[in-house]
Amino acid sequence: MSAPQSTARTNDGRSTTGTGARAGSLRTVLRALAYLRGYKADTAGATIALLIVSAATLATPQFIRIAIDDGIAARQPRVIVLTVLGLLGVAIVRGVFSFLEGFLAERASQGVAYDLRDGLFSHIGHLSFSFYDKVQTGQLLTRLTNDVEQIRTFAGSGIAQLTASIVMLFGTIGLLLSLNVTLTLAVLGTIVPIVILLGYFVRGIAPMFRAVQQALGKLNSVLQQDLAGVRTIRAYGREAYEDQRYGTVNTDLLDRYIVTVRAVANNFPFVFLFANIGTLAVIWIGGLQVIGGRLSIGELIAFNSYLAFLVQPLLTVGFLAAGLSRAAASTVRVFEVLDAPLEVQEVPGAVALPPVTGRVEFQNVCFRYPGTERDVLHDVSFTIEPGQTVALLGATGSGKSTLVNLIPRFYDATDGSVRIDDHDVRTVTLESLRRQIGIVLQEVRLFAGTVRENIAYGRPDASLEEVEAAARAAQADAFIRELSEGYDTVIGECGVTLSGGQRQRIAIARALLVDPRILILDESTSAVDTLTEAAIRAALRRLRERRMHTVFIIAQRVSTVRHADRILVLDNGRIAASGTHETLLRESPLYNAILGSQLEDTGDDASLAAAG
Repeated sequence: MSAPQSTARTNDGRSTTGTGARAGSLRTVLRALAYLRGYKADTAGATIALLIVSAATLATPQFIRIAIDDGIAARQPRVIVLTVLGLLGVAIVRGVFSFLEGFLAERASQGVAYDLRDGLFSHIGHLSFSFYDKVQTGQLLTRLTNDVEQIRTFAGSGIAQLTASIVMLFGTIGLLLSLNVTLTLAVLGTIVPIVILLGYFVRGIAPMFRAVQQALGKLNSVLQQDLAGVRTIRAYGREAYEDQRYGTVNTDLLDRYIVTVRAVANNFPFVFLFANIGTLAVIWIGGLQVIGGRLSIGELIAFNSYLAFLVQPLLTVGFLAAGLSRAAASTVRVFEVLDAPLEVQEVPGAVALPPVTGRVEFQNVCFRYPGTERDVLHDVSFTIEPGQTVALLGATGSGKSTLVNLIPRFYDATDGSVRIDDHDVRTVTLESLRRQIGIVLQEVRLFAGTVRENIAYGRPDASLEEVEAAARAAQADAFIRELSEGYDTVIGECGVTLSGGQRQRIAIARALLVDPRILILDESTSAVDTLTEAAIRAALRRLRERRMHTVFIIAQRVSTVRHADRILVLDNGRIAASGTHETLLRESPLYNAILGSQLEDTGDDASLAAAG
């Protein structure tokens, strides 16, 4: 019978099997247990308390032996009373130190869980956008919750119980040898098969636990997607399909749990069988020795009690090994996230970006997404002067959003440089860079809370007057005041109680409140009507004239594009044309084609005539 080989993955995605994977998993467990260093006193106290409990447990059969041989058999009531008092004292010691061990171990394990969750959340918050392009949210939630809990469970009891089990095992063997060598050798003969069975069990259970954690991650991913998209599901009548999809991953998780439970059920009955055979050997051989006068009844009873103590640490080690396998599967998944590289990070000696005027320059910029071989941007160069409004136009996939994402360093250019006021963005601190840039994306993300809290997200200390001023500039003040509690109205998760246009206007107000020198609007007015957009555009123009904002706009409407100081037309990651609306109408066939196709799609003949 051979144990199945476990499979693991290295950081570059290559798989490893067998001993190498197990060694790697063990290293990650030791790395997780290193978090206990921050709770040395609790860990040491729990271990000492458990050792005292083990010593008290080992002392119990000796009191019973003395009570039988020196008390009952010798008809000495005083000895019986003393041994009973001794057993009572042992019970009190075991109770007190068992409680102490449980309390200290739990406190240490909760500290480890806290540190892991804190480290994970902090690291996830600083990971580059490219990481989120590849990882599902449900998988991250599973690692923050279930995987951390598996590590906590093992850290809380694993080290202390392993130490106590080793002490119990060797202490019991020593006491058995002191009582009767022949019986001890007979008992050890039945223990060997138990050790072999537990060894096979531990080797086989590890990949099963990893499969369970992976299945749980898939389940959470489907659950997260369905909860976030419940309105879309209802709109298209896909409830039955989603029920089936969830049922499939739920069944897969159940099946993997069943496989794990079956592995436990198939091994431990044989463990207990050999343990019972050991008891039979003790009764048979020990009984003959008692009859022959070579062993007392008290010693026989004590020996049989120690036999149980011999099996108990072996079972504990077996269960700990199973827990180790589960913890190993979880630690691998947790440290995959903690070890994920920060592809966008500050260089050594990065300086704070001083207040800028808003001049933006791209110098021969090329960019490809991590893990791909095709450039999304090719040799892009242009300069935008302070206070200008530049519109980006192009077909879907031409690189518009990618281009503006390089300005706040959501990604780093593969080649070339992005400069703001002659500062390469890679040489300044991220906080000082992003503090001077306001961004509004087409997919608006609002948080559960009040309208005021959402607008003031970038400036929590902003006064109500400042919040209202930003809302007026974003044409949001009127509808906000009509809400039940005005600016103190609590909106649902992701702002589901608001319309798409209302969410976009709140997002624009949020960006304006931080008073950025560079404002990026990525399809940020796609959900508002043309009159509201015109009012927002006029307000932005007034703000730009007063504060010299540099504005980047990605939009498809002619009314938005034609009023820009400069229009960049992108085609397959390259700047195909650049100029004002009037210039491009005269000189760029691509601009006319894009503009004409959009106007024809809307059937807006008046706008088409105005654009021409």
